[in-house]
Amino acid sequence: MHARRTIAVLAAATAAALSLAGCSTAAPDGNGSTAAADGGFPVTIEHAFGETEIPAAPERVATWGWGSTEAALALGVVPVAIGQQAYGANEDGVLPWVAEELDELGEETPVILTDDGEAPPYEEIVEAAPDVILAPYSGITEEQYELLSEIAPTVAYPDEPWTTPWRETVTIVGTALGKADEAQGVLDDLDAELAAQAEAHPELEGQTVAAVWDVAGTFYVYTPEDSRVEFLSALGLEDAPAVAELANGDSPFYYTLSYEQLDQLDSDLIISYHDTQEEADAFLASAPIQAIPAVARGQVAQVVGTELIAAVSPPTALSLTYGLDELVASLSAAAQSAD
Repeated sequence: MHARRTIAVLAAATAAALSLAGCSTAAPDGNGSTAAADGGFPVTIEHAFGETEIPAAPERVATWGWGSTEAALALGVVPVAIGQQAYGANEDGVLPWVAEELDELGEETPVILTDDGEAPPYEEIVEAAPDVILAPYSGITEEQYELLSEIAPTVAYPDEPWTTPWRETVTIVGTALGKADEAQGVLDDLDAELAAQAEAHPELEGQTVAAVWDVAGTFYVYTPEDSRVEFLSALGLEDAPAVAELANGDSPFYYTLSYEQLDQLDSDLIISYHDTQEEADAFLASAPIQAIPAVARGQVAQVVGTELIAAVSPPTALSLTYGLDELVASLSAAAQSAD
């Protein structure tokens, strides 16, 4: 469907949906939680495609991408619609920590927005009748942003797609919902949890680390800018200098390395990610992988299983604590297991 025709259809459908939703300012029943008191509005948020004004406290929130659902829930706001997740999620497309939080809040699962990997499901979003769409960590294009903005004020990412730091995602969502102070409280609590883990594991202090994923013959190294790496500094870990020295500019947050270069990836610890235990075992048994100094010493922290990987790469307001104990236990064992 061409962009202009889509905008026209969505505008008409939105008007109809809002008419059905009614004009009451009271919080709607079910999943439409009131976000905040109206005193701090309007709110204007700048992002990659300009700026978005949110005129009043949102009562019907839709989320898209990664992390915004968790941020809203951590602030006590249950969206009316959330993006479907494939990796690490259940058969309905709901991540386990999201399902747990909904259960704790006594709420039903929101509408699950179909994610085909190409574009947001505009018609489904129209039917949900949101008054704000939160996509601060997503891959929406400018055209998609314009289409979404025809439905409701839409908050995109600050700079580049899929690169928003996890803390900033929480801050942006908090600002959009009129809960900036509460968002800072969420971050303070998470920072306190990270600090407690660091204090309990002094063996991690000053250890250099490289985060990698070996997938179907392609070896990926994640840069310090990647969210799965960034939060590790709070545990006392440091970025291995070799990670920056070997970077080839593939992406701001990862690059590929040939197997012939693996002996140059020097670090105290390696974190490797694997969908299954079989893949994790094959990684350690691989002759080329044994060229990595930390692997040869037996100092490898393996993150195994789609749920755990999804929880910590990148972390979110709810998933960080969900996967932190297991991640830290693996790091601790690696730090103390030099051959």
